[in-house]
Amino acid sequence: MNKIETAVRLRHLPSGIIIENSESASQLDNKKKALLLLKSQLHQIELEKRQAEKMKMESNKKKIEWGSQIRNYVLHPYKLIKDIRTNIERNDVENVLNGDLDQFLKSFLLNN
Repeated sequence: MNKIETAVRLRHLPSGIIIENSESASQLDNKKKALLLLKSQLHQIELEKRQAEKMKMESNKKKIEWGSQIRNYVLHPYKLIKDIRTNIERNDVENVLNGDLDQFLKSFLLNN
């Protein structure tokens, strides 16, 4: 009896992943299936890598709780805004409350 080998083995050199497929009698079908399996494994590896990066970024975040504020706003009896990270104090409260935060941001970015 004559038998033809139809199994396919793919090797992805950068990652070292090896996929073998011998489900059907057609070598072309086995190759298509092996490519799909390889793509799915590479996609899974990429998702895990992105998840690890996301977890790393999340671990560096500070918790939102009392005592972790960025600025103190005092509006009565005197008017003062103090940025805790950069120690900048401003008396023009109305401008800051209307969105004039450039001085605080520039100082923080230049110091870090």
